Amino acid sequence: MNGGDYAVSGGVEDVYGEDAASMDQPITPWTVSVASGYSLMRDPRHNKGLAFTETERDAHYLRGLLPPVVLSQELQEKKLMHNLRQYQVPLQRYTALMDLQERNERLFYKLLIDNVEELLPVVYTPTVGEACQKYGSIFRRPQGLYISLKEKGKILEVLKNWPERSVQVIVVTDGERILGLGDLGCQGMGIPVGKLSLYTALGGVRPSACLPITIDVGTNNEKLLNDEFYIGLRQRRATGQEYAELLHEFMTAVKQNYGEKVLIQFEDFANHNAFELLARYSSSHLVFNDDIQGTASVVLAGLLASLRLLGGTLADHRFLFLGAGEAGTGIAELIALEISKQTGSPIEENRKKIWLVDSKGLIVDSRKESLQHFKKPWAHEHEPVKTLLDAVKAIKPTILIGTSGVGKQFTKEVVEAMASLNEKPLIMALSNPTSQAECTAEEAYTWTEGRAIFASGSPFDTFEYDGKVFVPGQANNAYIFPGFGLGVIISGAIRVHDDMLLAASEALAAQVTEEHYEKGMIYPPFSDIRKISANIAAKVAAKAYELGLASHLPQPKDLVKYAESCMYSPRYRTYR
Repeated sequence: MNGGDYAVSGGVEDVYGEDAASMDQPITPWTVSVASGYSLMRDPRHNKGLAFTETERDAHYLRGLLPPVVLSQELQEKKLMHNLRQYQVPLQRYTALMDLQERNERLFYKLLIDNVEELLPVVYTPTVGEACQKYGSIFRRPQGLYISLKEKGKILEVLKNWPERSVQVIVVTDGERILGLGDLGCQGMGIPVGKLSLYTALGGVRPSACLPITIDVGTNNEKLLNDEFYIGLRQRRATGQEYAELLHEFMTAVKQNYGEKVLIQFEDFANHNAFELLARYSSSHLVFNDDIQGTASVVLAGLLASLRLLGGTLADHRFLFLGAGEAGTGIAELIALEISKQTGSPIEENRKKIWLVDSKGLIVDSRKESLQHFKKPWAHEHEPVKTLLDAVKAIKPTILIGTSGVGKQFTKEVVEAMASLNEKPLIMALSNPTSQAECTAEEAYTWTEGRAIFASGSPFDTFEYDGKVFVPGQANNAYIFPGFGLGVIISGAIRVHDDMLLAASEALAAQVTEEHYEKGMIYPPFSDIRKISANIAAKVAAKAYELGLASHLPQPKDLVKYAESCMYSPRYRTYR
């Protein structure tokens, strides 16, 4: 493709020319053969329900199979949103949306894109957590691939059973650490399914290019093992060599089947496996861990944006984390990298500005022998400190970040201590779902007398304090990974580099305007997410080209326009 021409390619090979056609150009609804009549209405990719026109009903043998009325997609959307709002229980909304996705793919994505702020908490955190807990009971039909220990030695054959050949993004979980809910085994499938629907809705990656996968090696969750409706292997988790061999076969088979440029996103693996898999495969595969890298990137963006309110540079601040798992250490490392980039100072120096508290207290030098390898870089010279409150008093942080996965840890005393040390304390309660947040928006604003800058992992409502309305920020990975993935795809990147994550953070921070700052926001509203994703994709792609990691040559002249042109549109097509 010549650098100045932007064909709508959806960022992936368009076998039937559907997305290369202009919106008013008729296309043929191919499946294995031209879909018509009853089969057309049961194919979610081509089904339009009551929106089939009179001409299409004649051409595709639909006469009599539908009531006589013809509705526009907009009217269908209005009706469905009306129906969804009738449900009082979020899980009912979730199942209704999943049913829609299985029935009418384009309408599902139109709904999600046009009502993203309202529906994001339904298809993603917090409702997706409850959906995973009850996945066995609500399971209707598979939405992705299940690879269990039974498939050992046959994983390549299993991948070939998936009907799509041009897969560009795989989100994979083994279900061991789903959100803050723990080991949900095979029922963790709700997470890859939810993430990939956001890849399409927010990042414009075509649905056919997305593949959700759950690797089932058993579960240590007794409740699930005794649940008659559990859909996974009824055995304790495989570990050690058995686990490593299955994962290695999986990674090899993916590359063999889909090539070098398929992005594999690891999701909700337990800490030890998450770090090990990322370290092992980052030099040989295109891999990304959303819990380590995506979380780090979105939090760094919030920190960069907050400097406009806090003053100073990143290097001027002191950071204290509650939680030293994959999220906490991943964020800390990216902050240190960004300070190095800004100041030219060695990363070891910058790590000393960042302190972590785990379940045993402040991570200090005297604990080094007993620490897991990923915590060791954060063990600094200091006397032992047992509690978070004492750590706040000793370290005097300007920024407090919670990634503990345990709710209510930012107590009134902790938040008041932050407020006594700082005119504008930045408090980020990032643990998901909402029930696990370290504190609520209301608590942060009230206990600091309206001085806090607050962001959380799950959504909180706006809050009024002393006549001022505060809009809590949501440090949601959905800001980063869809745009990041699109940038990787449009550049044809073959590896993920840390500088690409920094580029994504800087691109997101740049989208926060003065109007947002006035409301105390450090993230832009989700209503602009497709524009935000296009800008992130452009910056990530530009960095991939700069680093020599891109394979789609030559580089397009205007990467933002090119990213937008590659985005999937959910509008109905005209069938001939």
